[in-house]
Amino acid sequence: MKLHPDSRLLFIGDSITACGRKFPMGVGAFNQALGDGYVNLIDAALTAAYPDYGITTINMGISGNTVRDLNARWETDVLDIKPDWLVIKIGINDVWGYFSQTPPPVYHISADEYAQTLDQLIQQTRSSLRGLILMTPYYLEPNRQELMRARMDQFGAVVRDMASRHQALLVDTQAAFDSVLPCIHPLSLAIDRIHPNLTGHMILARAFLQRINYSWE
Repeated sequence: MKLHPDSRLLFIGDSITACGRKFPMGVGAFNQALGDGYVNLIDAALTAAYPDYGITTINMGISGNTVRDLNARWETDVLDIKPDWLVIKIGINDVWGYFSQTPPPVYHISADEYAQTLDQLIQQTRSSLRGLILMTPYYLEPNRQELMRARMDQFGAVVRDMASRHQALLVDTQAAFDSVLPCIHPLSLAIDRIHPNLTGHMILARAFLQRINYSWE
């Protein structure tokens, strides 16, 4: 497995990551501190199969966050915590703003701003990390021509470029969902095509675990 023993594994992102986690810091497995989403599933899998690794999982997701919000809290919620491995999953709200009546256009985030801000955050942090994992945003819509899906794919391409540029592991969450959508209707995974149920979170967790070469053996 790619994670190292005694690592501090920090996840940061929006509501998909937060998923009911404890504040001010979601850490450890007690009292649903990590929430009830993919972060908790990943922590449980790591603890079950690699108990000797002593990995500490930290959830710093906040509902509604965009890349601008991450920028505003990066020092306190990432740099000050000093993770060994950092997982960034952001972009859904950045895209969703274009397709909502609120917020007004002044808050819209372009793909260029998204890329520049994400690149800046990674540059601030990369040298202090043992490993970086980037997770793409996604939209549970099989028609790639649909406007929100097309824009989400554009932001996903930014994440893929960042992963290559900064030698990060890439978890393509859109591809993970696309692989099951021929068999499962999107609304069976997320009623709003964004916030997944437990099966959807398991798909995210599975994609992550596969990318770090996790094994039950």
